[in-house]
Amino acid sequence: MKSCDPKSCETCSDKNKQSREQLIHCKLLRIKHKLLVMSGKGGVGKSSVAVYLALTLARQGYQVGLLDVDLHGPSIPKMLGLRGTLDIAPDNQIIPQEYSPNLKVVSIDSMLDDTDTAVIWRGPLKHGVIQQFLADCKWDDLDFLIIDSPPGTGDEPLSVARLIPDAIAIIVTTPQEVALADVRKSINFCRKVKLEIAGLVENMSGLHCPHCQGFISIFRTGGGKKTAEGMKLPFLGALPFDPAVVEGGDSGRPVLEENTDSPFKQALSEFARTLLKNIKVSQKIAEPEAKTVH
Repeated sequence: MKSCDPKSCETCSDKNKQSREQLIHCKLLRIKHKLLVMSGKGGVGKSSVAVYLALTLARQGYQVGLLDVDLHGPSIPKMLGLRGTLDIAPDNQIIPQEYSPNLKVVSIDSMLDDTDTAVIWRGPLKHGVIQQFLADCKWDDLDFLIIDSPPGTGDEPLSVARLIPDAIAIIVTTPQEVALADVRKSINFCRKVKLEIAGLVENMSGLHCPHCQGFISIFRTGGGKKTAEGMKLPFLGALPFDPAVVEGGDSGRPVLEENTDSPFKQALSEFARTLLKNIKVSQKIAEPEAKTVH
């Protein structure tokens, strides 16, 4: 493929001069790290992990893009309290919604006039939309692009693997065996398509009781770590179940916006530190960024 200078990539917005593949190539050159958040099955909190990882990195001073390619069940805008549809720039590029100065968000949910509309698409259409998200969105320079994909090993993660060959997968599971059986399929999918895996994170790993401060093993614990060891993958950490995270997702007010500390926040910080270390990214020390009011 023809080389492209990311600093002079504005010509890539002219689709008469550039192929769609070249557009994507140019846009991706301006993004340092691409992280694909995956899960073997639904209901494991994959979107929550994607959202909170993006928030954590943005608050540390990184420039972050959050791309929701769960085309049939998009939830990212609601979890972040983002409303309205995406705007189009004069050069016909799609302008991501801004959650904060360091965090841009794009989702199919923000392209629909009625968010209750069912998206009934087959593989080629879904591949084309993901191409559009990468080629036509004004991402500019990013430290991270975090991609939230639907559960399983279907069209969307396959399209990401083909369009972003240097993407790195983060695989989310819960401790129970039914989830771990499916997550092993996701691991084998990544290996089959030669997608690098940053590691495995165990979500909803028990509950710290807010009343007695005791620990309750809701779905058992330790299964994620054992699976990571068995599949020879790094274990990125265990995030406890926190009712405040559920409430924050429903209300569009993530718990990181609150000043109180919690076991979930502590585990989230450790997860982010471990991830950055595993993918060899130097951590920034920065004051928490200001949140954009929605």
